[in-house]
Amino acid sequence: MTTPETDASAPRRRHRIHPAWWVAAVAFVALLAAAGFRAAPGALMVPLNEDFGWSTSVMSLAVSVNLLLYGLTAPFAAALMDRFGVRQVVAIALLLVSLGAGGSILMTASWQLLIFWGLLIGLGTGSMALVFAATIANRWFVKRNGLVMGILTAGSATGQLIFLPPVAALAESSGWRPASLVIAAAALLAVPIVWFVLRDHPEDRGVLPYGADPATHVPAVRATGGAAKRAIEGLVFASKHRSFWALAAAFAICGATTNGLIGIHFIPSAHDHGMPTTTAAGLLAVVGVFDIAGTIASGWLTDKFDPRKLLVAYYAFRGAGLALLPWLLSDTVHPSMVLFIVIYGLDWVATVPPTAKLCREIFGDRGTIVFGWVFASHQIGAAIAALSAGLIRDGLGTYTYAWWGGAALCVIAAVLSIAVRRRLAPDAKVAPVAPREPEVEPAPPGM
Repeated sequence: MTTPETDASAPRRRHRIHPAWWVAAVAFVALLAAAGFRAAPGALMVPLNEDFGWSTSVMSLAVSVNLLLYGLTAPFAAALMDRFGVRQVVAIALLLVSLGAGGSILMTASWQLLIFWGLLIGLGTGSMALVFAATIANRWFVKRNGLVMGILTAGSATGQLIFLPPVAALAESSGWRPASLVIAAAALLAVPIVWFVLRDHPEDRGVLPYGADPATHVPAVRATGGAAKRAIEGLVFASKHRSFWALAAAFAICGATTNGLIGIHFIPSAHDHGMPTTTAAGLLAVVGVFDIAGTIASGWLTDKFDPRKLLVAYYAFRGAGLALLPWLLSDTVHPSMVLFIVIYGLDWVATVPPTAKLCREIFGDRGTIVFGWVFASHQIGAAIAALSAGLIRDGLGTYTYAWWGGAALCVIAAVLSIAVRRRLAPDAKVAPVAPREPEVEPAPPGM
């Protein structure tokens, strides 16, 4: 027999630093490592064009496949993490990113971009996308949930900050192949850190979630059954509610106006105006700097204010920036461009914490998987925008109409966001399943 003092699901060990913060720190490192490739295509498109003569449309297609898989893998990855464990899924995902980036140096034909950039890296990054951040924040934190979601979301921006300048510099000085190897090495080095520190639930470390009340906390029910089935059931459930479609459509526009447009096409567009590739890459890195501050601040604001109103403000600022961008691009960096970079950086993925919170509020226990599907729409929007902008550039010789189209979409996203209903869906609770015995491991010294 067990008592509350001996039951592993409700331990009371004291730690100087709660293990949740160590788990969040390693999750941040993993997201940072996976983000290495997310910064790469914009910096590598010009060198690849010069090396092989591949068109912008061909390279945009490979990036679109990557973005599409990045999104569509996310809800299944959330279910796989529930079923098989976080560290197993994340470790395999990092290996796929490393294989895709490292293997790309062997490319000799444009169709091979679809394999390395599209399939392998798309599956790898998708398997540890923002649903990974949501899983860590929701399982390990009761208090500071929004803040932690903001910090983890900023991990991808930090990856862009760290990797983009050296990737661009290497691509320009030594070629795109050494730049690809740097990304592969970063993803590979993160694997042992993830394996030895990450755990699935606080009970596996012998603690409660950070901020949980010992008198009322009930350990999470461990998932059983097929991961694919749970992911599909989550989509079927969410699709019955209008709030899901509003969130998904708005987040698709978010993806289109960040990863799809600015993330992929800002550097080629700036190059069209005579700006050196390394200078444009440096500007995108500055976006990453301010994105860290903006996303963490957004997480803090999400804990205090109506997330719908925050989303309206974020999309409004983003739309204004895109509308003005055609007049801001030139061969040099001037104050108005710096202002655009600062505002766009603060706004880049500030939408994630409020969107994740709305999914949790509305869809209850299914919130993480539903957020996975909402995130899938984000990447579908990004994939469509990445390919469309490339076609516009090749067809019209300019990106101007792509920027203006993105600005118009931001207005639609603001309207959709305020229309979301916050009340809990009446059927939002998951049917109980048989709990699995947690594996209890002793906490490492000092944790």
